[in-house]
Amino acid sequence: MPAKPPFAKQRVFQSTKINCGINYGYFIFIIVKHTEGLEWAIHSCSILAALPPETALPTRLLAAFFELPEAYLAKQLQKLSGAGLVETRRGPKGGYALAKSPADITLLALVNAIDGSERHFHCSELRQCGPTAVSDKQYPRPCGIARSMWKAEAAWRAELKNTTLKDIQVIGYSETPPEQAQKALNWFKEKLAQS
Repeated sequence: MPAKPPFAKQRVFQSTKINCGINYGYFIFIIVKHTEGLEWAIHSCSILAALPPETALPTRLLAAFFELPEAYLAKQLQKLSGAGLVETRRGPKGGYALAKSPADITLLALVNAIDGSERHFHCSELRQCGPTAVSDKQYPRPCGIARSMWKAEAAWRAELKNTTLKDIQVIGYSETPPEQAQKALNWFKEKLAQS
Protein backbone atom coordinates (compact mmCIF):
# COMPACT_ATOMS: atom_id res chain seq x y z
CA MET A 1 0.00 0.00 0.00
CA PRO A 2 1.42 3.45 -0.89
CA ALA A 3 2.35 5.76 1.96
CA LYS A 4 -0.19 8.36 2.94
CA PRO A 5 0.82 11.91 2.14
CA PRO A 6 1.65 14.08 5.14
CA PHE A 7 -1.06 16.55 6.04
CA ALA A 8 -0.15 20.04 4.87
CA LYS A 9 -1.09 23.23 6.61
CA GLN A 10 -4.04 24.94 5.02
CA ARG A 11 -2.54 28.38 4.82
CA VAL A 12 0.42 30.13 6.30
CA PHE A 13 -0.07 33.72 7.39
CA GLN A 14 2.80 35.90 8.49
CA SER A 15 2.38 39.49 9.60
CA THR A 16 5.52 41.59 9.52
CA LYS A 17 6.24 45.25 10.27
CA ILE A 18 8.43 46.74 7.57
CA ASN A 19 10.36 49.95 7.94
CA CYS A 20 9.95 51.69 4.57
CA GLY A 21 12.18 54.72 5.01
CA ILE A 22 9.92 57.51 6.24
CA ASN A 23 6.77 55.46 5.64
CA TYR A 24 6.04 53.05 8.48
CA GLY A 25 3.36 50.50 7.96
CA TYR A 26 2.14 47.02 8.47
CA PHE A 27 2.07 44.71 5.50
CA ILE A 28 0.63 41.24 5.56
CA PHE A 29 2.36 38.70 3.39
CA ILE A 30 0.12 35.83 2.52
CA ILE A 31 1.60 32.61 1.25
CA VAL A 32 -1.27 30.62 -0.16
CA LYS A 33 -0.98 26.97 -0.91
CA HIS A 34 -3.84 24.87 -2.09
CA THR A 35 -5.05 22.72 0.70
CA GLU A 36 -5.14 18.97 0.70
CA GLY A 37 -8.85 19.54 1.15
CA LEU A 38 -9.04 20.81 -2.43
CA GLU A 39 -7.57 17.58 -3.79
CA TRP A 40 -9.88 15.56 -1.55
CA ALA A 41 -12.90 17.59 -2.66
CA ILE A 42 -12.17 17.12 -6.37
CA HIS A 43 -11.59 13.38 -5.94
CA SER A 44 -14.76 13.05 -3.87
CA CYS A 45 -16.78 14.94 -6.48
CA SER A 46 -15.30 12.67 -9.17
CA ILE A 47 -16.65 9.66 -7.28
CA LEU A 48 -20.05 11.32 -6.78
CA ALA A 49 -20.14 12.15 -10.50
CA ALA A 50 -19.78 8.46 -11.35
CA LEU A 51 -22.79 7.43 -9.25
CA PRO A 52 -26.29 6.86 -10.57
CA PRO A 53 -28.42 10.00 -9.96
CA GLU A 54 -30.45 8.45 -7.13
CA THR A 55 -27.35 7.37 -5.19
CA ALA A 56 -25.69 9.35 -2.40
CA LEU A 57 -22.58 8.49 -0.42
CA PRO A 58 -22.06 9.17 3.27
CA THR A 59 -18.89 10.98 4.25
CA ARG A 60 -17.61 7.89 6.07
CA LEU A 61 -17.56 5.88 2.82
CA LEU A 62 -15.82 8.61 0.84
CA ALA A 63 -13.27 9.01 3.64
CA ALA A 64 -12.73 5.23 3.90
CA PHE A 65 -12.35 4.87 0.13
CA PHE A 66 -9.52 7.41 0.02
CA GLU A 67 -8.19 6.62 3.54
CA LEU A 68 -8.81 10.19 4.69
CA PRO A 69 -9.77 11.62 8.08
CA GLU A 70 -13.58 11.68 8.05
CA ALA A 71 -13.95 14.86 10.12
CA TYR A 72 -11.67 16.87 7.83
CA LEU A 73 -13.31 15.54 4.66
CA ALA A 74 -16.70 16.44 6.17
CA LYS A 75 -15.55 20.06 6.45
CA GLN A 76 -14.63 20.11 2.76
CA LEU A 77 -17.97 18.59 1.77
CA GLN A 78 -19.76 21.21 3.88
CA LYS A 79 -17.92 23.94 1.96
CA LEU A 80 -18.99 22.34 -1.33
CA SER A 81 -22.56 22.16 -0.05
CA GLY A 82 -22.46 25.81 0.95
CA ALA A 83 -21.36 26.66 -2.58
CA GLY A 84 -24.26 24.66 -4.07
CA LEU A 85 -21.99 22.06 -5.69
CA VAL A 86 -23.11 19.08 -3.64
CA GLU A 87 -26.26 18.39 -1.69
CA THR A 88 -27.08 16.25 1.30
CA ARG A 89 -29.74 13.61 1.24
CA ARG A 90 -31.31 12.31 4.42
CA GLY A 91 -32.41 8.83 5.33
CA PRO A 92 -30.87 5.36 5.46
CA LYS A 93 -29.46 5.75 1.93
CA GLY A 94 -28.46 9.36 2.59
CA GLY A 95 -25.20 11.15 2.15
CA TYR A 96 -23.72 13.49 -0.42
CA ALA A 97 -24.57 13.74 -4.11
CA LEU A 98 -23.72 16.29 -6.76
CA ALA A 99 -26.15 19.19 -6.83
CA LYS A 100 -25.46 19.82 -10.53
CA SER A 101 -24.43 17.89 -13.59
CA PRO A 102 -20.66 17.18 -13.77
CA ALA A 103 -20.65 19.25 -16.97
CA ASP A 104 -21.88 22.25 -14.95
CA ILE A 105 -19.25 22.09 -12.19
CA THR A 106 -15.93 23.69 -13.07
CA LEU A 107 -12.63 23.18 -11.33
CA LEU A 108 -12.65 26.92 -10.62
CA ALA A 109 -15.94 26.55 -8.74
CA LEU A 110 -14.37 23.77 -6.65
CA VAL A 111 -11.23 25.84 -5.97
CA ASN A 112 -13.32 28.85 -4.96
CA ALA A 113 -15.51 26.73 -2.68
CA ILE A 114 -12.58 25.17 -0.84
CA ASP A 115 -9.77 27.73 -0.97
CA GLY A 116 -11.69 30.95 -1.66
CA SER A 117 -11.67 33.28 -4.62
CA GLU A 118 -9.24 35.93 -3.42
CA ARG A 119 -6.00 36.56 -5.26
CA HIS A 120 -3.18 34.24 -4.40
CA PHE A 121 -0.41 36.78 -4.87
CA HIS A 122 -0.47 39.89 -2.70
CA CYS A 123 1.97 42.68 -3.49
CA SER A 124 3.30 44.67 -0.55
CA GLU A 125 5.16 47.14 -2.80
CA LEU A 126 8.62 46.25 -1.52
CA ARG A 127 10.10 48.37 -4.30
CA GLN A 128 8.91 51.39 -2.32
CA CYS A 129 10.86 50.37 0.78
CA GLY A 130 14.45 50.74 1.88
CA PRO A 131 17.11 53.40 1.41
CA THR A 132 16.17 54.10 -2.23
CA ALA A 133 12.43 54.67 -1.62
CA VAL A 134 10.83 57.66 -3.28
CA SER A 135 7.36 59.20 -3.14
CA ASP A 136 4.38 56.91 -3.77
CA LYS A 137 3.41 59.23 -6.60
CA GLN A 138 6.43 57.97 -8.54
CA TYR A 139 4.71 54.56 -8.89
CA PRO A 140 1.54 55.02 -10.97
CA ARG A 141 1.13 51.26 -11.61
CA PRO A 142 1.50 48.11 -9.53
CA CYS A 143 4.98 46.60 -9.81
CA GLY A 144 5.90 44.36 -12.73
CA ILE A 145 6.21 41.34 -10.46
CA ALA A 146 2.64 41.77 -9.23
CA ARG A 147 1.30 42.36 -12.74
CA SER A 148 3.11 39.24 -14.00
CA MET A 149 1.83 37.11 -11.14
CA TRP A 150 -1.73 38.40 -11.58
CA LYS A 151 -1.55 37.71 -15.32
CA ALA A 152 -0.41 34.14 -14.65
CA GLU A 153 -3.14 33.66 -12.06
CA ALA A 154 -5.76 34.96 -14.50
CA ALA A 155 -4.61 32.40 -17.09
CA TRP A 156 -4.71 29.64 -14.44
CA ARG A 157 -8.23 30.66 -13.37
CA ALA A 158 -9.37 30.78 -17.01
CA GLU A 159 -8.11 27.22 -17.53
CA LEU A 160 -9.89 26.02 -14.38
CA LYS A 161 -13.06 27.79 -15.50
CA ASN A 162 -12.92 25.90 -18.82
CA THR A 163 -12.33 22.49 -17.20
CA THR A 164 -15.38 20.71 -15.82
CA LEU A 165 -15.83 17.75 -13.55
CA LYS A 166 -17.08 15.92 -16.65
CA ASP A 167 -13.68 16.57 -18.30
CA ILE A 168 -11.97 15.15 -15.21
CA GLN A 169 -14.23 12.07 -15.40
CA VAL A 170 -13.22 11.45 -19.01
CA ILE A 171 -9.54 11.70 -18.08
CA GLY A 172 -10.07 9.44 -15.07
CA TYR A 173 -11.92 6.79 -17.07
CA SER A 174 -9.17 6.73 -19.69
CA GLU A 175 -6.31 6.56 -17.18
CA THR A 176 -7.65 4.25 -14.47
CA PRO A 177 -6.36 0.70 -14.84
CA PRO A 178 -9.28 -1.72 -15.47
CA GLU A 179 -8.33 -3.77 -12.38
CA GLN A 180 -8.58 -0.68 -10.16
CA ALA A 181 -11.90 0.37 -11.71
CA GLN A 182 -13.35 -3.09 -11.04
CA LYS A 183 -12.03 -3.10 -7.47
CA ALA A 184 -13.62 0.32 -6.86
CA LEU A 185 -16.96 -0.83 -8.28
CA ASN A 186 -16.92 -3.96 -6.11
CA TRP A 187 -15.91 -1.99 -3.01
CA PHE A 188 -18.76 0.51 -3.40
CA LYS A 189 -21.31 -2.22 -4.16
CA GLU A 190 -20.30 -4.09 -1.01
CA LYS A 191 -20.29 -1.01 1.23
CA LEU A 192 -23.57 0.37 -0.11
CA ALA A 193 -25.24 -3.04 0.33
CA GLN A 194 -24.20 -2.95 4.01
CA SER A 195 -25.69 0.53 4.56
